[in-house]
Amino acid sequence: MSNLELNHHISEEYNAELEDLRSQVLAMGGLVEQQITDALEALENLDGELGEQVVYMDHKVNAMEVKIDEQCSWIIARRQPTASDLRLLITIIKVITDLERIGDEAEKIGHLASMLSDAAGKHVEHDEIQFMGEKVRQMLHDSLDAFARLRHVEARRVARRDKKIDRQYESILRNVMTYMMEDPRTITHSMNIIWAARALERIGDHAENICEYIIYLVEGKDVRHTDYIEQDED
Repeated sequence: MSNLELNHHISEEYNAELEDLRSQVLAMGGLVEQQITDALEALENLDGELGEQVVYMDHKVNAMEVKIDEQCSWIIARRQPTASDLRLLITIIKVITDLERIGDEAEKIGHLASMLSDAAGKHVEHDEIQFMGEKVRQMLHDSLDAFARLRHVEARRVARRDKKIDRQYESILRNVMTYMMEDPRTITHSMNIIWAARALERIGDHAENICEYIIYLVEGKDVRHTDYIEQDED
């Protein structure tokens, strides 16, 4: 199924419920995307106050996950959805789980920014972190856009970017470890940078998961743990 219709029900109320769920998922995604943006800014400027705001924002993300999950459960119990609607609800439940986990990773970066703001020393690999962070944020943004438009082909393209994110993480890891060996006084600071890079790498993994769920929603294929993403497109 390459063109999924979500407004085909006789009940306008049911249509509205499903559209409202999708809108809430996108709102949650927007909040998580803002978390990433703020976390990267806090890390770049060693802004401890902004870092704490990112940490606090995670409570809102968690609350949205709970609310959307409860609404999905309610619709499943009351509407007894058929195949395509059930796939949508399952996809939403999975997507918000990954969004919540992305929020957790952004929270870690915010916390690290708060810690680094109180520490003296050079900025180790901050430029590479910012570059990697922007790539990860854009990957999440594009995966949410593919979800909003039900673009499974675009979801495949976005998912493929994760390999580049992984390579960038490995590059940062090598560079920071070399820096630590050259100047052991930077070990604590450098380890925090490694943890920030690791958080970004995990965000890329979760964005890839969201793309896989979009393919499941539109095509009805579970492509997890397969090479489907890497196959040539028709």
